Amino acid sequence: MSVHESGEMYLEAIHVLSGTNGYVRSIDISEYLGYSKPSVSRAMGILRNGGYITVDKDGGITLTDAGREIAEKIYARHTLLTKLLIHIGVSEETAAEDACKLEHAISDESFEALKKYAANIL
Repeated sequence: MSVHESGEMYLEAIHVLSGTNGYVRSIDISEYLGYSKPSVSRAMGILRNGGYITVDKDGGITLTDAGREIAEKIYARHTLLTKLLIHIGVSEETAAEDACKLEHAISDESFEALKKYAANIL
């Protein structure tokens, strides 16, 4: 289960949008991430070929089990890291931006340690 950082961002976006809208299309992802339609289209092809998403005949995008697993992992990291940064005094906007960068780089071991630490302070 190896997806590049950009793939993780797309999967996370699909996860968030499907929770909000219920139905996700490429245009929704493009608007949400601020990426061009051709870039999103190219990424969706890669993720579909990798078995992380399915695309129905009407263009609806759904996460597969493998895609959902990655998306939920990244989203959980983003959420916790944002909360921790806000807790230590970082502004909400900066915390969210920094969490987005950190969520892709942090090891599972470090994230698990942060999660245990956060359980005691948040």
